[in-house]
Amino acid sequence: MSKKKLVQAFRRAISSTPKQKVRVLSASDKLDVLPYSEVPGPKPIPLLGNNWRFLPLVGDFQIEHIDKVSFRLYKKFGKIVKMEGLLGRPDMVFLFDPDDIEKVFRQEDSMPLRPSMPSLNYYKHVYRKEFFGNVGGVIAVHGENWQKFRSKVNQIMMQPRAAKMYVKAIESTSQEFINRIKQLKDDQDEVPKDFLNEIHKWSLEAIAKVALDQRLGCFDQTADPNTQKLIDAVNTFFINVPVLELKIPFWKLFNTPTFVKYINALETIREICMKYINHALKNPKKEENAELSVLQRVLKMDNDSKLASILALDMFLVGIDTTSNAVASILYQLSQHEEKQENLHREILRILPETNSQLTSEKLEQMNYLKACIKETMRLKPVVIGNGRCTTSDSIIAGYEIPKGVQIIFQHYVISNLDEYFTDSAKFMPERWLKTCPMSKEHHPFASLPFGFGKRMCLGRRFADLEIQTVLAKIIRNFKVEYHYKELDYHIHPMYTPNGPLKFKFVERK
Repeated sequence: MSKKKLVQAFRRAISSTPKQKVRVLSASDKLDVLPYSEVPGPKPIPLLGNNWRFLPLVGDFQIEHIDKVSFRLYKKFGKIVKMEGLLGRPDMVFLFDPDDIEKVFRQEDSMPLRPSMPSLNYYKHVYRKEFFGNVGGVIAVHGENWQKFRSKVNQIMMQPRAAKMYVKAIESTSQEFINRIKQLKDDQDEVPKDFLNEIHKWSLEAIAKVALDQRLGCFDQTADPNTQKLIDAVNTFFINVPVLELKIPFWKLFNTPTFVKYINALETIREICMKYINHALKNPKKEENAELSVLQRVLKMDNDSKLASILALDMFLVGIDTTSNAVASILYQLSQHEEKQENLHREILRILPETNSQLTSEKLEQMNYLKACIKETMRLKPVVIGNGRCTTSDSIIAGYEIPKGVQIIFQHYVISNLDEYFTDSAKFMPERWLKTCPMSKEHHPFASLPFGFGKRMCLGRRFADLEIQTVLAKIIRNFKVEYHYKELDYHIHPMYTPNGPLKFKFVERK
């Protein structure tokens, strides 16, 4: 079909459906629009659609290696790929071009829809409807209920100064972690292979301190067994989400073993967290001029214990694994690049001349190379390898008609590992993020978005940044981090993280 006929067909489509809004993302899209049926991608088969690709033995897509699957799709089909015929869920369209991603973000509605998590949606709005009611939090919630919740908590969670109030509390928890590392080290200065679980404990302790102003004592010899049960349950939750979402959804017909484990994990998370939350509600901090927890700040602002409780619950649900896996990944990258680690140590040593020098928000602001190391790791190995939106109206994206209800997936992991968008993209080069480096001006602003963008960007971003910066500053000030084993692969299990025994060697510095 000629371009003229395409334009005429497009205009007829608009005029013949006056009640359906068609979103045009750029003027050039009007001229080159192609039908949805022509979006390239793997073809489904009868009955099983594309779900068969995730089946063991016969399928060639592995859930724990969605990163590699994404690269394969990009290399075979290009910068836009359609995955249709997914039983029990909408089509997915993957975008591999930051220009297209920017257009989608810039045009999003006041109440944008993120790709749904049917399993979590079922838990919150069906299985435990009596608990959540109309206050479902920010995960697997959309529309007015999401907007009301988000608008109330944004001023507490998203303002830069809000997170800075908790530097002292987070530093205290990080110092406990430093002491724990010293306890765990053997005669070779190595920590046990399950060190990731210790990082999980630090993350849980930090969240409890910020959200509830509670010390859980995760590193104590007499630690409450519930803390480890909570960590295990969060791991189980994240491990099983992609299984339930991408494989054939038999759980919608009957209680599969995977679904039962998933629901039990969510119940464990809810019950243990509510135990801590209820304790915080009954024992509010009363000292004058004391720093209030996030829970108490919400209560002071809105006096809504349900709102405050659900926010704290969400912080535990999605904050433990994401933050701790980021720290594990950054430590691994630094252990593999001694020169970069020494550059970072020199910066920290200048700002914290003593191992017990106190951290402040002002000192953290000066640690530009530390922030660059974090950004570079999150570019190379983002904890969440992509995010997305659901189309709320018929749209034109990347020159194709995309109908309402399709899930648009932004493949940031692939994009941020392409030389087209980052010079020598395979290399760990924190310098590329420093303002003094010419490469800092080359980055497309939508090529690396580890926390998302727009109205539904990560609600806990400020706190995650603060926690990661603080614990890394303390670790690198106290230790030289080494790793002398086989190069670690990365996989999604449950977050995108180094796969293998994290037997780091922590050599103490003076």
